[in-house]
Order: sequence, then structure tokens, then C-alpha cells
Amino acid sequence: MNTPINRCTWCLSDPLYIRYHDEEWGKPIYDDETLFALLCLEAMQAGLSWITILKRREQYYQAFDGFNPAKIAQYDDQKINELLQNDGIIRHRGKIRAIINNAKAYLAIKANGSFSDYLWGITTIDGKPVINHPATLAEIPAQTEISAKLAKQLKKDGFTFVGATTCYAFMQAVGMVNDHLIDCQFANK
Repeated sequence: MNTPINRCTWCLSDPLYIRYHDEEWGKPIYDDETLFALLCLEAMQAGLSWITILKRREQYYQAFDGFNPAKIAQYDDQKINELLQNDGIIRHRGKIRAIINNAKAYLAIKANGSFSDYLWGITTIDGKPVINHPATLAEIPAQTEISAKLAKQLKKDGFTFVGATTCYAFMQAVGMVNDHLIDCQFANK
């Protein structure tokens, strides 16, 4: 007999969402390039739903050379035009340019140290995730003072398409903040 699993209700509409929720969302990530890739994907989500990007995630990795920042930083107009023809991704010139721009900003930060330390240092105390205990989805904010602080610093350091709401979604995704509902079985994992 299978025991039902309690999950956050936002993920129940699609098996891909459920797998993402169970295996990835809210788990702390400290790898520089993985953080860069996820920040890019969150920026692609702006104005869209996460499931739209999640369904295209593999195509994004293929189209953007595995989110290798050094390669992306070298993209030229020919590559941008190629990406604009790729129906596996969201073909938004501004968002594509943002990924290229953000790769350059990432490399500038990396020249001075760890991107992970940079991000976690802005968003947390001692690199430890903030554990929230929301009872309902309505208790989860779209942005916070900390996500606004992160957005402001990222923009100061050259990033684009990284507003406070995008940054909060990123913080949730990479485990800087744990917003699993209190009755979700993944709330403390």
C-alpha cells in the first residue's frame, strides 16, 4: 500500500513539477556554475510560469553550451540570431542578451572569488539557508528585503533581468530560503 506524500500544492499540476519539487527545489546549491545557470533560467522565467521554463530546461542547456559562462560571454550577433531561431527556448532578444551580459558579469565576479560565496554572503547569515514555515501558499512572499538587496547588488555588478521577484524565486530554487509548506514532507530536507 502506497502512503500518500504531502507536498507543496503548487507542484501538483504536472509530474515534471512534482519531480522538480521533490528532487531539486529548496535544496542548497553551492556550485558556482550551477548557480549561474539557475539564475539565468530564473531570468528567463520573468513574465512566465516556471513550468514553461522547466519544460524547456534541457533545450536551454543545449542552446547555451551547458551554461558555460566563458563560452556565452563570447556570443556575437550571429549566435544571437541563431538562438532567436531556436524554438526550444523562449525567443526573446532581451532575455538572450541578458544571459550573455550576465555571463560577462559572472566572470568579473569570479575574477575576485567564488560566485557562490558572493550570492550566499548577500542572502544568508553564515551561508545557512533561511527556513520559513509557511502554512499556506498565501504566506509565501513574491519578494523580500533580502531578495531586493540581492537584485540591487547584482544590478550594481552588471547583471540584468534580475529584479527582486526573480531573485526571490532563485533563492527558493537554490535553497537559500526554504519555503516548503509546513505540512510538506520536504519542508526539512
